[in-house]
Amino acid sequence: MGILEGKVVAVTGAGRGIGREIALLCAKEGASVVVNDPGVGGEGEGGDSGPAETTAGDIREAGGKAQANLASVADPAGAASIVEDAVQAFGRIDAVVNNAGILRDRIWHKMSHEDWQAVIDVHLHGCFNTSKAATPYFKEQGSGALVHFTSTSGLIGNIGQANYSAAKLGIVGLSQSIALDASRYGVRSNCIAPFAWSRMTASIPTSGEGAEERVKRLQSMGAEKIAPLAAYLCSDAAHAVTNQIFAVRRNEIVLFSKPRPVRSFAKDGGWTPQEIADIAMPAFEPDFARGDEVSAHVFPYDPI
Repeated sequence: MGILEGKVVAVTGAGRGIGREIALLCAKEGASVVVNDPGVGGEGEGGDSGPAETTAGDIREAGGKAQANLASVADPAGAASIVEDAVQAFGRIDAVVNNAGILRDRIWHKMSHEDWQAVIDVHLHGCFNTSKAATPYFKEQGSGALVHFTSTSGLIGNIGQANYSAAKLGIVGLSQSIALDASRYGVRSNCIAPFAWSRMTASIPTSGEGAEERVKRLQSMGAEKIAPLAAYLCSDAAHAVTNQIFAVRRNEIVLFSKPRPVRSFAKDGGWTPQEIADIAMPAFEPDFARGDEVSAHVFPYDPI
């Protein structure tokens, strides 16, 4: 028996890339899977039933149970249909993997309101919409798992991704609050920051210092390496794991810390702006994060 035997899992953005690998593994581990994917392009354009239908068909061909869903998670009604399809097709919903995403990468001064809104809608609002739709079922049955996909672009920062970074860090805040609010009902909520080559990461520019090397390293990290952690977090084996942030880099699993105070400085009577310049900032400076820090500075080594 697999670790998800008898469970029903919905995976968004499951037609291709990381989502597809998660859907396939969850099915292999015994889950019935709702494969959600509207089949849009990398920036959210168009639509095609092919990716979702193909993944669902591959699961059924391998002897598993799957239902394709073509809704957009950015639409509250569409997100609700993902959960409703799970309940109607398989009788319940046990976990939702919020993987769906698009990119509208633009350097900050060229980012439009439309670029900002489109990415926020799919990533942050999409996670809210699907999680909100699943919660009444989780609450009634006294159990449920939410697995949200964040990114080091949000946790650390990245160039040309203000919209994506804001959405991905927002997802962490959403996950943490869900974990705290819903723990009384047996609901768990966790985040994964994936390192993997996919259709989305293929848009990363290769120009600039160290960019080509970073892309080459990322190309060596397969999407299939992300799926085991996602499947585990959906299972009863993870019953005590909630409110955490993980990353996966090939065969390496990383547990991230949450923001914590690094250093504090108090002065009797308070501060003037000049005293902050003369005293506080020089004291803090040794512990400053570097101003140009991206994930390559935090993870400069090749994973095994």
